[in-house]
Amino acid sequence: MGLSDTLAARFDVESHGSDVRTELVAGLTTFLAMSYIIVVNPAILSDAIQIEGYGQGEVFQMIAIATILSAAVATTVMALYANRPFGLAPGLGLNAFFTYTVVIGLEIPWQTALAAVFTEGILFIILTAIGAREYVIRLFPEPVKKSVGAGIGLFLLFIGLQELQIVVPDDATLVTLGGIFANPWAILGVLGLVLTFVLWARNVTGAIVLGIVTTSVAGWGLTLGGVFDRGTVTPPTLPAAQYDITPLAGAFVDGLSGIDPVTFVLVMFTFFFVDFFDTAGTLIGVSQFGDFLDDDGDLPDIDRPLMADAVGTTVGAMLGTSTVTTYIESSAGVEEGGRTGLTALVVALLFLASLAVIPIVAAIPEYASFIALIVVGVMMLQGLVEVDWSDPAWAVSAGLTVTLMPFAYSIADGLAAGIVAYPIIKLAVGEGDEVALGQYAIAALLAVYYVLSTRGVIL
Repeated sequence: MGLSDTLAARFDVESHGSDVRTELVAGLTTFLAMSYIIVVNPAILSDAIQIEGYGQGEVFQMIAIATILSAAVATTVMALYANRPFGLAPGLGLNAFFTYTVVIGLEIPWQTALAAVFTEGILFIILTAIGAREYVIRLFPEPVKKSVGAGIGLFLLFIGLQELQIVVPDDATLVTLGGIFANPWAILGVLGLVLTFVLWARNVTGAIVLGIVTTSVAGWGLTLGGVFDRGTVTPPTLPAAQYDITPLAGAFVDGLSGIDPVTFVLVMFTFFFVDFFDTAGTLIGVSQFGDFLDDDGDLPDIDRPLMADAVGTTVGAMLGTSTVTTYIESSAGVEEGGRTGLTALVVALLFLASLAVIPIVAAIPEYASFIALIVVGVMMLQGLVEVDWSDPAWAVSAGLTVTLMPFAYSIADGLAAGIVAYPIIKLAVGEGDEVALGQYAIAALLAVYYVLSTRGVIL
C-alpha cells in the first residue's frame, strides 16, 4: 500500500466524497489564506511582550515561532482527532485584546495575561470533555453571540487604522484623519490596503499574504533605491536569526503568582467567552460550505474540533502566544474540496515548514502587517446581518456590544455592556421570563464589578 492509499484509508477520504490530491490542494489553499498570522500575531504581541536582554526584533521572532508551533499542534489535533478540514492559529482580536487592553491598558504583566489564556484553555478542555457546551451556550444572550464577531471586527479596524496612521489622535475630537499623503508610512499602507482589497474582492487565494508581501517589497525597494532612508518605511535594523524561545515558553508559570483575583477572572472569562463562541460560530459557518451540518443545523461531534481548539489554546499559552482559534479562512480550503482531516494535516505541516522563513519575518514593516487587521475587520462585519434590529433587546444589546469594543478599546467592556443590557431591556418590554436565571446572575455580577472598578475601588 502506497502513501496515498495509506492517507486515504487513515482519513477515510473516499467516504467523504474526496480524494488525496483534492485534500492536498485544499490544505495548501487554507494555509495560504491564513498564513498572514505568522507575521501579524508577533507584530501585535511584541507591543506587549518585552523580555530583558532581547530586542524587539528578537522577541518578534520568538513569538512568530510560538505562533507557528501552536498552530501546528492545534491543527494536527484537528486532523488526527476530529478528522475535519479546519485550520487553527492564534486569533486576531484576542491578540489585540491581550496586548492593548490587558497588558497596556490594565497594566497587567504579559506573563499574567498568558496565565489567563492558559487557565481559559484548561477550562475549555474540561467543559468540552464533560459535554457542558450546551449549558455554557445557553448562559449568554443570543444578540451578544451574534454580534461579538462584528464588534471584534470594528476593534481590529480601529487598531489597524491607527497603526497605518490613517486615523490619528486629536485634542478636540479624540481622533481625526491623519495627514496620509504627507506620510510615506501611511501612503504605502493605504496602497497596500487597496491592493489587498482588490485581490480579496476578486477571490484571489492568499490575498492578505500577497498584500503584505507586495507592500513589504515596495517599502524595501524604495529604501534600497535611495528614495527613503533606512528606518523610514523599513525596520532600522534586522536582528540575527532567533530560534531559541526558552525566554518566552513557560513564562505563564511566573504569571500565576501575585494575581488580583477579580481582574484575573474577568480577563480569563473574556478570553474564554470569545474563544468559545468564535470557534463554535466559525465551525458552523465553515461547515455550511462543506455540507457538514445535520438536519438541525448542528455539526456532528462538534466537541472534537472544540477540543482541538482548547488544546491549541493551552499549548499556545505555554509556548507564549495568545488564544488559538479556528480560522474562517478554512472555508477557502473547503471550497476547494477539502472534506477530511488530511486537509488540516497539510496545513499543520506547512506551518512547520514555515519555520524556515523565521529569519526574514522581522524584515516585514509594521504597516504591511497591520493591513491584515483592516481587511479581516471588514470581513467580520458580515455578522451584523444576523442581528434582529427590530427587536429592542437585540438592538440595544448587540448595538452596545459592537460599539463599545472599539470606543472603550476593550472586547471585555463591549461584551459586558451587551450582557448587562439584555435582561434590562427584556424586563422593560415585559419579556423577563425569557431570560435565564444564569443570564441574570452574570449580568448582576458584571454590573457590580463595573460599578466598583469605575469608582476605583478595584482595578
